[in-house]
Amino acid sequence: MKKRTRRLIFFLFTVVFICGAMVAVVALAFGRGGNLGGGIQLAAPKDLQGLALSVYLNFRASDLTTPASTNTDPITFTIEPGEGLNSIGNRLQSAELVKDPDLFKRYLQYNGLDAGIEAGNFVLNQAMTIPQISKVLQEGKIEELTVTIPEGKRIEEVAEIVASQVPISATEFLKLAQNPIPWKAQYSFLNELPANATLEGYLFPDTYRLPKDNVSAKDLINKMLSNFDKKVTPQLRADAQAAGRTLWDIIRLASIVEREAAVASERPRIAGVYLNRLRDGVALDADPTIQYALGQSRSPGKWWFIGLTQDDYHSVVSPYNTYLNPGLPPGPIANPGLSSIEAAIHPEKHDYYYFRASCAQDGTHRFARTLEEQAANACP
Repeated sequence: MKKRTRRLIFFLFTVVFICGAMVAVVALAFGRGGNLGGGIQLAAPKDLQGLALSVYLNFRASDLTTPASTNTDPITFTIEPGEGLNSIGNRLQSAELVKDPDLFKRYLQYNGLDAGIEAGNFVLNQAMTIPQISKVLQEGKIEELTVTIPEGKRIEEVAEIVASQVPISATEFLKLAQNPIPWKAQYSFLNELPANATLEGYLFPDTYRLPKDNVSAKDLINKMLSNFDKKVTPQLRADAQAAGRTLWDIIRLASIVEREAAVASERPRIAGVYLNRLRDGVALDADPTIQYALGQSRSPGKWWFIGLTQDDYHSVVSPYNTYLNPGLPPGPIANPGLSSIEAAIHPEKHDYYYFRASCAQDGTHRFARTLEEQAANACP
């Protein structure tokens, strides 16, 4: 047999052998995904991409079945609405629940479990393997209660709202909210607060989920402060600093804007009016600050009564009366939402100094540059 013929036969034999081996592997893989040990069975791959991922997961079998630690202390892990798998995996790693967030992600994707993860609270521990954690995230959602805090409420109102929705004492909540000291080590933005300040202004308005069997005022306040820390981004804080204003200044101004603006689109313009006044040393003349000072004294059961008189502007003796005291009030008068905070950081630039409710009674305002224009904007 010629040498060339022998080479051809050897080549064909090799090709047939390799193809046969590949067919065997594919057949085996498509028949079952693989047993990783510990009773963990991978689903059969559905396509070539799944086959490659199956091989990868089998290769990483020991990592999948080895927990990050032996610590069995329970850890409540919260998945936020709309949170992606990358973020979930990274936070699991930060909590030392998994060592390799990418392996966690690949395991869920291969088994089609990624689409089944919903927002909620889950109890995990560091002694759980990736498959065990994945199962809990699919099936072990804690039964929850929700509490919704609207924008523009003062802390006493927030305490009342909380107590009306979940089993948390308004008195307990208010006591914790009036003392920011325990929270300062965890949230650096609170270090700007003066000695007599409360958490007024920083209890971020939103809807919060709490585990039904473990509802506490401390946990809720922590969630609210954490949400503030997340929503008021480093970029927003840098923008405020670049404009020469502290976050404490921003929140005090934003709380006034929140109480004044019924229409969201007007918030930057209203913020601009107050900043023009601050710049020129003119009193803010903000009605909500007087309402805050009066509290329920004028109208029991109501924190924000309607009907200030001309006499109130001069007779209400309080550092919160911005008709008598120039500059911002000594503290926020409510807990503003993000749009009011953004308006205080990025106000509309204009030369308005006054505004009053429009005659349409639709929540909008008429703006004026001079007192004469302000008078002309009065309703008939």
